[in-house]
Amino acid sequence: MEQTNTDWLDEVSFDDAGLIPVIAQDFESHRVLMVAWMNKTALLETIKTGLATYWSRSRDQLWRKGESSGHEQAVKSVQLDCDGDVLTLIVEQKGNIACHTGRNSCFFRVLTKDGWQISEPVLKDPKEIYSDG
Repeated sequence: MEQTNTDWLDEVSFDDAGLIPVIAQDFESHRVLMVAWMNKTALLETIKTGLATYWSRSRDQLWRKGESSGHEQAVKSVQLDCDGDVLTLIVEQKGNIACHTGRNSCFFRVLTKDGWQISEPVLKDPKEIYSDG
């Protein structure tokens, strides 16, 4: 996946904060797993390593998906939308868990007439995935 030049980067439109939204989609099921952000460094690191690297707005630092949980995203394809301001990563989700809640996808709540309903189970308790040190 590594590119020999970065001319393609000129077509990516980062916002005023230097970020672009990224949709991570499973390469087999096509399900949207999560939405995150990338800055130029995160995007270049993703291309270089083939593993999804995002920008954590809350921690103000690079976030290598799976660095603490082991649930890496191996990038199969990177797609840029028509306006150049949204990316989609087609990924192989390691461990089948993308969400910090221990679910396959971060999109596990469905709006019904009674409000938000949880639509999928926890695959692994987050306490078993993450530790304090």
